[in-house]
Amino acid sequence: MKTRKIVIIGAGHVGSHCGFSLVTQGICDELVFLDIDRDKAIAQALDLADSVAYLPHHVVVRAGGYEELSDAEIIVMAAGTQPDEQKTRVAFMGDTIQAAKTLVGPVKDSGFSGILISISNPADVVAHYFQEKTGLPAGHVLSTSTALDSARLRRVLSERIGFDQKSIHAYVMGEHGESQMVPWSNVSIAGVPLPDLRKKYPDTYGKLDLNAVAQEAQKGGWVVLHGKKSTEFGIGTACAEIIKTIFHDEKKILPVSCLLEEQYGQRDIYASVPAVLGADGAERIVEISLTPEEREKFAASCEDMRKNYELALNL
Repeated sequence: MKTRKIVIIGAGHVGSHCGFSLVTQGICDELVFLDIDRDKAIAQALDLADSVAYLPHHVVVRAGGYEELSDAEIIVMAAGTQPDEQKTRVAFMGDTIQAAKTLVGPVKDSGFSGILISISNPADVVAHYFQEKTGLPAGHVLSTSTALDSARLRRVLSERIGFDQKSIHAYVMGEHGESQMVPWSNVSIAGVPLPDLRKKYPDTYGKLDLNAVAQEAQKGGWVVLHGKKSTEFGIGTACAEIIKTIFHDEKKILPVSCLLEEQYGQRDIYASVPAVLGADGAERIVEISLTPEEREKFAASCEDMRKNYELALNL
């Protein structure tokens, strides 16, 4: 029987909480932490390994080196600098790209042929960089990107309208960052389009300030960062959900950043869009209908990321 092995590069707050979500849900059989701070990787691995005795699934957790990449099914790229609430995600690009440069060679040399998931910010640009530099198939390199932002959007809507998040269908698209956008025309509550609800119930749904909702969702990460200096649980669970979907070949549609090749009128750019996830990674991009205004906002977000990617290539 073949076991499912994941290597997490970066054993800090984000990487360790991704690992915790994977272990507690029993999504993988082997979990390896890899970090330039070897002692931290060992400590995180031991701490997680100690928890397995009280969990329903057996998972082998350990620290390792680049040799672990060769037979891994999934690599999670979580390396990078400590977040700073005074900076945008793009401000971390220099440090993250430098870290990525040191990893491209070992990933290629290992013969890794699985799926690489980027979490490190700016997440969309880093995913694009890894795909181009490693030569892995486009569908095998993706970013969690707005999977987390979409969860935040659903939480804010839930608080405003009083329905559970799981009854709300909503995506955030574009950049995991300041230029992200919400295609409100595709938001629905229990299957009923939000635009229809706003027309039918002007005194309740109609009074929703959609711009305020989108801004609160976008700023959610900064609120967390201000209060405890890192984001952990939300991104850890979002990453675990993406990996579970891939491992179980669920064909679930999730908002992740993947390479656009003429979809939404964009080409050769990584942006977050609804995509079908399965055993072959991001297997298909779903093109939802956007209003002209929404398409313009999405194009503007892509243009921002295109400029940032050009900057990344010259670092």
